[in-house]
Amino acid sequence: MGCEDTKKIVYPSMKRRLLLLFLLCVLPLCLLNGWLGRSQALTTVNPSTFRNWSSSRNVTILLWYWPFNRPFSLRGDVCWDLYRIPRCKLVNERSIYPTADVVVFHNMELVRGHHKLPIDLPRPQGQRWAWMSLEAQDHNGNLRQFANIFNMTITYRTDADITVPYGKRLPKEPGGHLVEDNTLNKSSLVCWVVSNYRSHYKRSQVYKELSASVPVKVYGRWTKTPLPSNALLPTISRCYFYLAFENSVAKDYITEKLWRNAYQGRAVPVVLGPPLRDYKAVAPPNSFIHIDEFASVKKLGMYLQQLAEDKERYAEYFTWKQQWKVKLYTDWRERLCEVCSQFNTLPKQKVYSDLQAWVNISTT
Repeated sequence: MGCEDTKKIVYPSMKRRLLLLFLLCVLPLCLLNGWLGRSQALTTVNPSTFRNWSSSRNVTILLWYWPFNRPFSLRGDVCWDLYRIPRCKLVNERSIYPTADVVVFHNMELVRGHHKLPIDLPRPQGQRWAWMSLEAQDHNGNLRQFANIFNMTITYRTDADITVPYGKRLPKEPGGHLVEDNTLNKSSLVCWVVSNYRSHYKRSQVYKELSASVPVKVYGRWTKTPLPSNALLPTISRCYFYLAFENSVAKDYITEKLWRNAYQGRAVPVVLGPPLRDYKAVAPPNSFIHIDEFASVKKLGMYLQQLAEDKERYAEYFTWKQQWKVKLYTDWRERLCEVCSQFNTLPKQKVYSDLQAWVNISTT
């Protein structure tokens, strides 16, 4: 009787021990084996798929040659060190071509025959070729030869794949310095700095009409009064108005004549270039005078004279400095690094079948 009772007690105890052993040892091994199987399945996915999905991978930008043959240093992590743009590798070694994500070609050297496209090389799958130019449409040469070649555009145009303007307005940090008095030490009514003078340019025709009614002080190679770089802005600062006249009337073409010469020279810019709406879209509010706002050049001249005599009204053209500041873009490296910051939002498959037609889009 005692032995039978013992069996009844021991048997359930053994079952509990076996169950506990299964839970502690066997079940974890099964779960681990299943996890490893799933992990192995993930690693068999095409790595290029992850390359497209991931926003944290490095993007390699290959500059095929330096614009105007003026190289910059690419030592270190340039995009991060200088512009705080992460995961961007900027290179100019052509040996990296097979692994580059984007290859950039500056237009001027192509149309002048100084460099050629590597069309004899097989283009790696997924690699994009970028056409880059900061010139107005009239100065880009024959682009019909580049049909169905480029996947991206890098230019000042706001509708480009990568927009790289000559300058831009930025909001000013609160608690900045007080705005200086920009009406002091003015000795000339209107100034213009020009070296490339062509009588058929619209800006030349407007200048002739304007100078017939108001005094215009002209500097530059055209008048054999060139200004050294360190004298440019101080000279402009002594003028009430600066003629920020572009050499071409083209969509969004607003150059350093506005962003550097006028704004940093502390003169009110009188602008000639794209339509008024293009300037309003990018320039600080109430910071410039557009020639299209006047029925005639003569009336523009009358307005400038009246404004210079009214110190309060003239000062209103500088109130924008209380809220805004101007950033200049002068380094090609910064423009190229911008490609990385927008790379993952660009269309995967795009080709400019008629680059000439895109560049020559109307300004109206």
